[in-house]
Amino acid sequence: MEKRSNFTSGLAFVLAAAGSAVGLGNIWRFPYLAAKYGGGIFLLVYLVLVVTFGFTLMVAEVALGRKTGLSAIGAFKVLNKKYCFIGWLASLVPIIILPYYSVIGGWVLKYLGAYLGGAHTAMADGNYFTNFISSTSEPLLYFFIFAAITFFIVLLGVKKGVEATSKFLMPLLVLLSIVIAVYSVTRPGAMEGLVYYLKPDFSKFSVNLVLAALGQMFYSMSLAMGIMITYGSYMKKTANLEKSVRQIEWFDTGIAFLAGLIIIPAVFAFSNGEVNAGPGLMFMTLPKIFEHMGLSTLIGVLFFVLVLFAALTSAISLMETIVSILQDRFKWKRPVCCIVVFIGMLILGAPASLGFGSWSSFTVLGLSILDFMDFVSNSVLMPIVALLTCVFVAWIIGTKAVAEEVKLSSDFHGEKLFNVMCKYIAPICIIAILISSVLNALGIITL
Repeated sequence: MEKRSNFTSGLAFVLAAAGSAVGLGNIWRFPYLAAKYGGGIFLLVYLVLVVTFGFTLMVAEVALGRKTGLSAIGAFKVLNKKYCFIGWLASLVPIIILPYYSVIGGWVLKYLGAYLGGAHTAMADGNYFTNFISSTSEPLLYFFIFAAITFFIVLLGVKKGVEATSKFLMPLLVLLSIVIAVYSVTRPGAMEGLVYYLKPDFSKFSVNLVLAALGQMFYSMSLAMGIMITYGSYMKKTANLEKSVRQIEWFDTGIAFLAGLIIIPAVFAFSNGEVNAGPGLMFMTLPKIFEHMGLSTLIGVLFFVLVLFAALTSAISLMETIVSILQDRFKWKRPVCCIVVFIGMLILGAPASLGFGSWSSFTVLGLSILDFMDFVSNSVLMPIVALLTCVFVAWIIGTKAVAEEVKLSSDFHGEKLFNVMCKYIAPICIIAILISSVLNALGIITL
């Protein structure tokens, strides 16, 4: 068996893990929810949840990985063989997400190429996106290119691939976010949106707001996917675990905050404050806004480079997690694991892409193939895995086991918070996420 790789430093771990957490959800879902639920008050609630609920789950997962030196299946098996099934469930999540996420990554590549080609006016037409995803060959081609880029980076290994890419892309991602945000908030008419986004209005506080913030934070931070367990297994024992988790939280939240600064003031200035969710925001609304902002080609290029970096760092972490699981389970060499995962990506991703075109008549529960994959992974499996992980840590191995791992490298300043959250509060929050996200996905409620 190959010797297990490690990140070279605590900073390398933080950048890689933050790269995993920073993804499309930060850019197309956070601004939408912030705009819908009162701007500043949503931002405040989200921050509180990040430093309590998010902190607890991330510490637990990273500690499980570092304690065992294994990915999800192996980690749970070593700690208690009866609960190995939690690792299997966690491993299903990236297996389902990676293919369809790469399809969307292909869409990002298409838009970046179109902006580089000067097609900004054409993309401002709402039919441009619909016509593109409903075709057959072009979306599949861009999906393949995005998947191939991810494959080659992961093939290089933890240090030369995952770590080196994160060290390069993450600082650039922050810089691009700041540049575009400054340009956005200084556009005429943007001040109203800026005030709405930053000033809390407590009259807009509601249960739905809390549920929406909980769900967004949960999905945004790469929790319950086996990713943080895998990355934790690459973390050196001397690295400060608690400090690293705090840095990942603020990195992820900072990018989400900057995405809000990019989008909400611009929408207030150029789109009467109406913000769409999901792909509609990124591929339909924003190109229209960019067309009216001035420097539309430059802003479009910069924005989709930013989005590409975010999508790529998340896809790398998803693939690395699956590769690590195969290495631990079957003792295969990295190249073999990477090839197997790449082929699986293509097999599962092709239907997700075709589901908007030639296979659009095929639906499950009224959802397209891609949306159904998203529903199963995000709305069902992830909350279940998170709930089981909390129960496992709190009541099976005990929170002391995690605390001991954290204390190998530093004092555990948040130990009391961790204990209370993991045993009592986090499970209740996760059950609320599970119920609300399923009802939302089925159209019974709207978040």
